[in-house]
Amino acid sequence: MWTHACRLPSLLPRVTMWTHACRLPSLLPRVTMWTHGRLPSLLPRVTMWTHACRLWPGSNSACRRSFFGVVLWRPSRYRAHTDHLTQPAAALHGHHAASCEALVYKQHGHPAAVIQLEEVDLPPVGAKDVLVKILASPINPADINMIQGTYAILPDLPAVGGNEGVGQVVEVGSQVTSLQIGDWVIPKDASLGMWRTAAVVKEDAVISVPNDIPLLCAATLGVNPCTALRMLSDFELLKPGDSVIQNAANSGVGQAVIQIASAKEINTINVVRDRPDFTQLSDRLKALGASHVIKEEALRRPEMKELFQTCPKPKLALNAVGGKSATELLRHLQPGRSMVTYGGMSKQPVTVPVSALIFKDVKICGFWVTQWKRDHSHDPGALRSMLDEVCSLVRQGKLSAPACSEVGLHDYSKALHAAMQPFTSAKQILIT
Repeated sequence: MWTHACRLPSLLPRVTMWTHACRLPSLLPRVTMWTHGRLPSLLPRVTMWTHACRLWPGSNSACRRSFFGVVLWRPSRYRAHTDHLTQPAAALHGHHAASCEALVYKQHGHPAAVIQLEEVDLPPVGAKDVLVKILASPINPADINMIQGTYAILPDLPAVGGNEGVGQVVEVGSQVTSLQIGDWVIPKDASLGMWRTAAVVKEDAVISVPNDIPLLCAATLGVNPCTALRMLSDFELLKPGDSVIQNAANSGVGQAVIQIASAKEINTINVVRDRPDFTQLSDRLKALGASHVIKEEALRRPEMKELFQTCPKPKLALNAVGGKSATELLRHLQPGRSMVTYGGMSKQPVTVPVSALIFKDVKICGFWVTQWKRDHSHDPGALRSMLDEVCSLVRQGKLSAPACSEVGLHDYSKALHAAMQPFTSAKQILIT
C-alpha cells in the first residue's frame, strides 16, 4: 500500500541523498521509539505530505524539509497537562520534542483512581543529557505511598510514577563522558519517574550497571539489595556465625537480607505472618539461604529458647513492620545491640519498653536508602562500590531478584491492584 501510494521504489535514490544530508541514521533510534509501533497510523500523513511535496526531480529542497517534518511529527494532545514533565534539559533550537508513554498522576489518591497512561513530550537531548529507553520498572511500596501523598518526599504534580528500574541509553549528548549508547543505567535518586517508555535525563542522574546480569535483577537493584547490604554493614560488626533477626522476611528487602547474609555466613531468623501457604513460603525462603523461618506468634512462645540453642541471639534486628512485631524483635536482641527500622507496614508506632533501654541498652535506629545516597552524593565511589558488590553477588549466583510477575505497561491497572494486595508473593514489574 505504501509503495503504491508513495511511489517509494522510485524515491530510494533520493532517500539515500536525504539520509546523507539530514544525518538520518542518528535519528533512527528516536524514530523507532517515537512511533511506538504505530507507523500505520502515520500513513495518511506520509501519503499526503508525499503528494504535497511531489517528490519528483527539481524539488529537492522542498522534499528535504517535508521529509524531516515526517520524521519529527508526534502527538501533543497532553502537552498542556504535563508542562513541567517536558521542560528541555538543555536547549536544542530547531528540533521538536519526541514523546513517550508514561503512567502519570495529577493529584494524590488511590493509585487505581489517579494513575493514567498518557503520552507526554520528551525534551530534546542536551549536551549533558542522555536519552534512555526504559526496559523494566518495579512497583514498590514507596511508589504507592508517593502516589497516595504519604511518602517523605513528593514530586511536583503532575508526575510520572516509579522510583526504580533499568533502562538502556540510546542517545548521548555531546558532552557526556561517563555513558555511551547501549549502557544499562539505573536512577541514582528517587522521583525520576520510571513508569514510562523513555526519558531524557541528566548524565549525573543515572549510573551504569552491567548488562550481563538478568534484567529483573538490574530493575530491582537500586533499592532492596542496597538497603539490605547497608543495614547488614553499617550498624553492627557482623562476623560469620553471628545472627540477625528480621520481620517482613518475605519482602524484597527481606529476601535480599537472607541471601546477602547467607553469602557472608551469617544466620538469619526470619519472621513472617501466618498464612495458608506458610510451609511453601518457608521452603522458598530456606532455599534462598534462610537459617530459620518462624511465624510472628512464635516470637512470644517458649520454643524460641530452643531455637537459640542452635544459633546465638541476634546482634541485629531489622524492622519493617512496627507495632508489636518490632517490640517482640527487641525482646530477643542481645544487650547493647541495634534494631534498625526501615519500614512501617503495620502503620503502628514502634513501642520500646523502658527496660530494654535501661537494662539492655539497645540502640534504636532508622535507615532510608534514599537518604544514604544523598548523604554520599559527593562521593561517587561510594554508590559505585556498593553496586559493584551487589552485582558481584548476582554474578556469583548468590543473589537473585525477588519473585516477580512481569506485566506490560498497558496492563498497569492489573499490576497496581496486585501490588496492593496483602500477602503479596510476587513483585510486580512493568515491562516496557
